[in-house]
Amino acid sequence: MAQSLPDGRSHDPEGGPRRTPPRAARQGAPLPDKLRNQLAVCASRPEHMLFLDIETTGLSHYYDDITVIGWSFAGRAQTVVRGQDIERLREDAARAEALVTFNGIRFDAKFIAQRHPDLRLPDVHVDLMYLCRRVGLTGGQKKIERTLNLDFRDGLEEVDGAAAVGLWHRYVRGDLDALRKLIRYNRADIAAMGAIFEEAVSRLDPGCDLFIEDVPFREWSAPANWRSLPDVSPPSPDLAEGSPRFADLFGASAAGLRIVGIDLTGSERRASGWCLLCGSEAQVDTLFSDEELIGKTVESHPRLVSIDSPLSLPAGRVSTGEDDPGRERFGIMRECERELKRRGVNVYPCLIQSMQNLTARGMRLARALRERGVPVIESYPGAAQDIMRIPRKGAGLEWLKAGLREFGVSGDYVDGKATHDELDAVTSALVGVFHMAGMSEALGTAEEAPLIVPRLQRRPVPVVVGISGPIAAGKTTLARALEREGFAYTRFSIVLDEMLAEDDRPLTRANRQELGERINRSGRQRELGERTIARAGTAERIVVDGLRFPDDHAHLVERFGMRFRHVHIHADEKTRRVRYGPCRGDVGFDGASNAAVEERVRELRPLADDAFDNRGDMRDLEGYAVRLASDLAGGSVSCPSRS
Repeated sequence: MAQSLPDGRSHDPEGGPRRTPPRAARQGAPLPDKLRNQLAVCASRPEHMLFLDIETTGLSHYYDDITVIGWSFAGRAQTVVRGQDIERLREDAARAEALVTFNGIRFDAKFIAQRHPDLRLPDVHVDLMYLCRRVGLTGGQKKIERTLNLDFRDGLEEVDGAAAVGLWHRYVRGDLDALRKLIRYNRADIAAMGAIFEEAVSRLDPGCDLFIEDVPFREWSAPANWRSLPDVSPPSPDLAEGSPRFADLFGASAAGLRIVGIDLTGSERRASGWCLLCGSEAQVDTLFSDEELIGKTVESHPRLVSIDSPLSLPAGRVSTGEDDPGRERFGIMRECERELKRRGVNVYPCLIQSMQNLTARGMRLARALRERGVPVIESYPGAAQDIMRIPRKGAGLEWLKAGLREFGVSGDYVDGKATHDELDAVTSALVGVFHMAGMSEALGTAEEAPLIVPRLQRRPVPVVVGISGPIAAGKTTLARALEREGFAYTRFSIVLDEMLAEDDRPLTRANRQELGERINRSGRQRELGERTIARAGTAERIVVDGLRFPDDHAHLVERFGMRFRHVHIHADEKTRRVRYGPCRGDVGFDGASNAAVEERVRELRPLADDAFDNRGDMRDLEGYAVRLASDLAGGSVSCPSRS
């Protein structure tokens, strides 16, 4: 039997809503013009309202994908699954005069614009989240449904956004019932929107100047077929096998790579996850104290350490506490955190009160490791998992574990009872592999140490040779030989000379050594390193003369990953004393060798990739430079395991 629609037309009961008596019009306090016009469009043409909701693999429109798009329009509920053509949606969106979502302005619309930029949605967009807030209905959609005693979720009570992500991962592994349940969940979201819309409109101030009849919006959002699911098919190969894999991304270049990942907590009383990733083999552990973390990490001889913790302060801040003199001016958030927010990745500001202890501990741990010559980067497993298409722990630990295993990481976590901290430590270690391979992005500013996130494509990274060694071992001679082989030459002492000139101080070895030692003692060694590297400009091959501190090595590995080769050149004291001669400028050999700035040079030898014994003549050194340049000509820098 045909029934009347709100505009007076007839529609089959299976396909469309029923008309209910109109409510008395209201008038009074004005609504904002934009909202009043939006509601007027919806009230006058409800059959042209497009109720829409999407499901995704995560929360970031920048990194995650849409899995399901559902909508109700003109008395029909419809669904498209990722990989299917969206032409039906395109046609309905073109006919629609108003779009209705819940949190769609911040979420659904951004995802659709990112993944389907040619899909034109209606200009009129009623986001029910904001309409509900206006009338005192706060919280997420499901909370509001409970407040209003709405019941559209029979058999779906346990499903939330995180569970929906898990359903998708079950489907791409062959579980068709999981996709059916995901579609039911999506359609329940849409069906409830109309009832929420009705209640929100009914709660508007009776004194407003909105004239609207009692339109049964719920019958347009939940048409008669909304519970009738479409046929589902097994996942296509590109869905089931579309995620990147360790071996495909890194190949043999990561075979000898040793990376430590740490999922740090803010207190030594709470467990931190720890992982040693040797190639693609992970060993996990749970550690507590800083002493344990540093000891086990250093004993593992990692090429790089990747820590899930803020490792720097907002520019202008000098401490983590609320009493910091720059608290009001410089705030609690770094640029890297703002950028992640812009990309839809939820991240806490590094100096919100609940994060202050973690940030302080992370910075302390990184400093202790770098002083030992161990390179350290900051990572964020959640963002990394989004990029690698690995389910986050919120979808269930079994899915995070499965995602890591399918990515190609083996190890004791697979069959053991790994904690979420240990699994996040595995992910942090993977970020280190991406970074070493030149497949990462540094989020931050020149004033703030970067947060590293993976990229699925390689970025251009220059080949850099750093040369360390004691006085008169031949560092500059080797560096100049490499310059003749096409390397751009730079050295720390050139920058020190620039800084001395700025202070009108004589350019003597004694002044250089005193200034260099003072810079290192003040914690500005990396600033000196950045200025030294900057002198090489955009050169594709660079040689850096004069590494003197373990932190110089750590800094260059952090900057250039596997494209950095550290060479330590050495010779016996007698040979070096002869080369130095009776005096160079204002300092003799003993004075130069015993200067404070030279005290830690011996610590660089075990950190180096190559060691060259320079006791021969000039031809030997030049021959080594030619061989080294040839070895690096293809841009591939070996990465010893240092086990």
